[in-house]
Amino acid sequence: MERTESMLAQTRPPGVADVDPGSVLLPGHDVPLGRYTTVRRLLPQRARRMVGAWCFVDHFGPDDVAQRPGMEVPPHPHTGLQTVTWLLDGEILHRDSLGNVQPIVPGQLNVMTSGNGIAHSERSPATHPPVMHGVQLWVALPDPARAGAADFAHHADLPRWRDGDLDVTVLVGEFAGQRSPAVVHTPLVGVQLELRGEAPTTMALRPDFEYAVLAMSGSAEAAGVGFEPGALLYLGSGRRELTVRGGAGARLLLLGGTPFEEPLVMWWNFVGRSHEEIAAAREAWMAGDGRFGVVADDSAPPLPAPALPTTRLKARDRTGGLHG
Repeated sequence: MERTESMLAQTRPPGVADVDPGSVLLPGHDVPLGRYTTVRRLLPQRARRMVGAWCFVDHFGPDDVAQRPGMEVPPHPHTGLQTVTWLLDGEILHRDSLGNVQPIVPGQLNVMTSGNGIAHSERSPATHPPVMHGVQLWVALPDPARAGAADFAHHADLPRWRDGDLDVTVLVGEFAGQRSPAVVHTPLVGVQLELRGEAPTTMALRPDFEYAVLAMSGSAEAAGVGFEPGALLYLGSGRRELTVRGGAGARLLLLGGTPFEEPLVMWWNFVGRSHEEIAAAREAWMAGDGRFGVVADDSAPPLPAPALPTTRLKARDRTGGLHG
């Protein structure tokens, strides 16, 4: 999915320490994506830059696309990250420069690893379901994975089980002794929690992880804080358990990971470590020099990169501190 605006690293909320069992409720803001889709961007924003290696969270829908094209994102590049796509409703067709052409529907997972460079497009098929609803997330790749080969994986079968009134699906990482088949490069977890009743459910967490919960549908409460769809509740680190509750049918996304220590420069669709890296990636994309390849079976013109800002891009650590 394309970044449609230039966003540098942001700082953590004032007074939030590295080990903080407090919580911060973060509302999203609307960002146009392509011609027909608007997403709610939860990360990055000024109050919270990352959660573990999760550096970008877009929540879209539920949107009525019965008489509309749905998602239409032409070929665009990525470096230094993984994209994680998860649908609650609808269908998206992924195409990439490795030659993959893969539809994704609810309950399935797409994970694309950019390594040093990849290009892809995302479109609703001509005949598609009437509602589109889902998330796309980015994971910052550490050294040396960010300089490695690109890859793509589609996972139709994921660990799923019921715990009382809670249905659990592990998208990435390990949770409650169950591990997703998706390959990740840092200690990381992503779990869908679907509530089947109003009884509270308590689950174990890793105190060395920092966590956040995204409300995707339905009203819910986590760690005693109520929140509505399209909001992200940052939970900090140091927690050993989490209690969630809400109305039947509420769906939450629990994200977590060890704090990511490598400074990042995030600009457009690139995640790097320096201004020079980002400028080189932009130049390669605009020159079509082969670094990103050509997206399979997609004849649409590739998206041009915006102009670089007039000031030098600065790397920032997870607390928002400047480097270089």
